[in-house]
Amino acid sequence: MSSQKEFEPLNICVLTVSDTRNLDTDTSGQKLRDLLIAAGHKLHDRNLVIDDIYQIRAVLSNWIIDAQAQVVLITGGTGFAGRDSTVEAVSPLFDKTVVGFGELFRQVSYDEIGTSTIQSRATAGFSNRTLIFCLPGSTGACTTAWEKIIKEQLDSRHRPCNFVGQLKIKTAP
Repeated sequence: MSSQKEFEPLNICVLTVSDTRNLDTDTSGQKLRDLLIAAGHKLHDRNLVIDDIYQIRAVLSNWIIDAQAQVVLITGGTGFAGRDSTVEAVSPLFDKTVVGFGELFRQVSYDEIGTSTIQSRATAGFSNRTLIFCLPGSTGACTTAWEKIIKEQLDSRHRPCNFVGQLKIKTAP
């Protein structure tokens, strides 16, 4: 008998926060969708809202209470521009913050963008056993976050640990 765990596909939602994009021009949200599907996960839902605290919270709150939504990937609104408000919208909803995500994201981003990485407020946390990642709006940053951090942490086979056991358990449809 093998002790190797099987891959467990997760239900993942993608939210783009942007004042200038729509679903047809949303390259970062599309990239996250493509990456999660290529990794064997399921796109549970996808949405796009303007950079407004209450619109972000409205969509996110629905996913947090959705028994099937296990992970949320948010792209956009994590910088220092005047309307960037993703972190302010999402952080109060966290039951627990994954402090290491933002730290590691900035570390791996340094090789790509140098000291400009300090302008990223990428963060992550849990709300009602839903894991939420807040990523910059660039397609490159989303790819970096997925490939170098998130993909492994959402893989039930990754050792020594991953986040899968901390997530909501999917109920039968």
